[in-house]
Amino acid sequence: MDNTLIVYYSLFHNTENLALEIALQTGGTLRELIPEKNYSFDYNTAAKEVRNQISLGYTPKLISGYEEINDYKTIFIGTPNWFKTVAPPVLSFLRQHDFTGKIVIPFCTHGGGGFGQIEKDIMKECSKSVILPGIAVNGAAAQEDVINWLETIGYES
Repeated sequence: MDNTLIVYYSLFHNTENLALEIALQTGGTLRELIPEKNYSFDYNTAAKEVRNQISLGYTPKLISGYEEINDYKTIFIGTPNWFKTVAPPVLSFLRQHDFTGKIVIPFCTHGGGGFGQIEKDIMKECSKSVILPGIAVNGAAAQEDVINWLETIGYES
């Protein structure tokens, strides 16, 4: 069994596209996080809802993506940068699993905010794992960017 998992949440497909490229380059298994209740596709409405959820530390129930991670050694965790942190469905995933001894590699997409607090927030939730440097992509990632990043962090499938 492949021992690399790529988990992601994506509302507008940017993070999904980055996850797909990571899966292509690593041969890892993709797992999309899907919350029970979808966010609005209207940006302003979704932003208001998300800001409120983040301030409350809300973790939505997942209808996809909650499956066990025991068989995986390396887990890439992808999220859009929402108000400088992980999207609530990603927080749900992080809090539902034990990452002890796992290699965790964050990735995010953003509109100019970089990682914000995402790496620190993932480190907090995965304190008993090894965290490798992630990649933050503004918009869409080029194949070459992902290849170079994976080489830089010493990723081996």
